[in-house]
Amino acid sequence: MEEPFIACDNLVKIYKIANLETVALQGLDLVVAPGELMGIVGPSGSGKSTLMNILGGLDRPSAGRVWVDGQDLLKMSNADLNRYRRAKVGFVWQQVSRNLVPYLTAQENVELPMTLAGSSAKKSKRAGELLEAVDLAERRHHRLAQMSGGEQQRVAIAVALANAPRLLLADEPTGEVDSATALTIYDTFKRLNREYGLTTLIVSHDPGIARHVNRVVAIQDGKMATETVRRSRAGNTVDGAAEGAAEAEEEDDFHELVVLDSAGRLRVPKEYLEQFDIKGRVMLDVVEEGILIQPVPESVRAQTTGQFVGDMVSEAESHSGKAYALLRSAGQRVLGFVSRLRRGKE
Repeated sequence: MEEPFIACDNLVKIYKIANLETVALQGLDLVVAPGELMGIVGPSGSGKSTLMNILGGLDRPSAGRVWVDGQDLLKMSNADLNRYRRAKVGFVWQQVSRNLVPYLTAQENVELPMTLAGSSAKKSKRAGELLEAVDLAERRHHRLAQMSGGEQQRVAIAVALANAPRLLLADEPTGEVDSATALTIYDTFKRLNREYGLTTLIVSHDPGIARHVNRVVAIQDGKMATETVRRSRAGNTVDGAAEGAAEAEEEDDFHELVVLDSAGRLRVPKEYLEQFDIKGRVMLDVVEEGILIQPVPESVRAQTTGQFVGDMVSEAESHSGKAYALLRSAGQRVLGFVSRLRRGKE
């Protein structure tokens, strides 16, 4: 079995500001294969960006273990992490200001990381090749103000690949462009993933990202919630025919899998809970196909609730009876003490 390129084991990240603690990741497990093109989705605050920062060496976890390309990131010194970021990881951010220098041309922006890394030899040639790879060779001498938002993001992808990283991390790369431009950007990621063998992780709020990647992981409350796997139907792809491949892609099967943790816990999607009015407790039945999860019938639910209330009342009555007995006993002792005190005075 092939060794994973990324392996996260029970990853925890806690941010502390003054006396307040925020748990961004709480026991996240993740395995990514070499050369995989994967999407990461989830609501704001779910831990997506925190995970990306840890994988990119920009932050350290509070607990757990994380390996990237055979390296244990938790055992790295700060200097080792700096080298890891420069040599192994490429970043593409949503905000253009974090990706590019506005007064430089596209060519100069791509050359800049190579200059900073001290690899200035043949940097002009490599920059030209990367801009051609993102279909912007003819725009190499243009500055940002002369390019569209989608073109700027493709330049940013070329910049991220300048030092030949093995891991490409993209945080909301399509968040500020229209749907047509987003499709172009996704196509660029797919092409580079195939040509360079890049392991690529894309964070997105786009629910349709599953059609552009091999697998989608959904994170909720700092843990993996579901995983959507894409399967191509046999005989759909046509070599050398872009139209046939596009039609085949539309007919791919997508399977959403609920993640089961080591303790046997699973997160049932909220829409299923609402659809079947599942609250508090469920019934599990073993059937021929596997395990059936179903809502508790109203009669059983009422009985359970009634029993719970009855137990609470009985316990309260028991405690109140004991308290009354204690008070009565204490009162009798006080009265006896007062009586003896008066007799002594007489």
